[in-house]
Amino acid sequence: MFRRKLTALEYHNPTGFDCKDETEFRNFIVWLEDQKIRHYKIEDRGNLRNIPSSDWPKYFEKYLQDVNCPFSVQERQETVDWLLGLAVRFEYGDNVEKYRNCKPVTETNDVQKSADPLINLDSNNPDFKAGVLALANLLKIQRHDDYLVMLKAIKILVQERLTPDAIAKASQAKEGLPVTLDKHILGFDTGDATLNEAAQILRLLHIEELRELQTKINEAIVAVQAIIADPKTDHRLGKVGR
Repeated sequence: MFRRKLTALEYHNPTGFDCKDETEFRNFIVWLEDQKIRHYKIEDRGNLRNIPSSDWPKYFEKYLQDVNCPFSVQERQETVDWLLGLAVRFEYGDNVEKYRNCKPVTETNDVQKSADPLINLDSNNPDFKAGVLALANLLKIQRHDDYLVMLKAIKILVQERLTPDAIAKASQAKEGLPVTLDKHILGFDTGDATLNEAAQILRLLHIEELRELQTKINEAIVAVQAIIADPKTDHRLGKVGR
């Protein structure tokens, strides 16, 4: 999932990088800070460079805080992706003239761009990713490696459930007809008036469910009859009259 960014940053092994490998991950962070991000002064990078140290996770956590990363040490994939995005941004800032005339691949498809406004977004921007992830967490949307996919899911949820029309439709209460329990005979007595009313309500609800079931049965019968019924008569099968 990091191949394109690693390739853009000229990482030595963009296709085989495994962030779950602890040693490889630590070496990668050191390379990223030394070669691309350069947030610390050279003399202040000693703790990160001390890869075998048992305190390295603590120093890495502090590093994330210093570069204002919105993710924690436990969110490794998100952290790597965010740091790569930051490195790409710095790389562009250091070589503006080199990349000024480069055209994104998506610009070759003007029809697609006009049809989907999300294509115009910079999906590599760290702020964009942090914002999308915050919205996904707020709306309980499952995470995805592609942040544009997550944004599309957020868009669909907002359109279907959070627009004024959707909220108004959902807030409309379904009102039923009032029922007088005294007019319905329970058929037995529990010895407690409250329990009798509860039993009457349960019986009415059960009757309503039976009615719905009967309606579905009738609909099924009609559907079957429509399939097997044959209005034509074959006179060879019998004769009319005596």
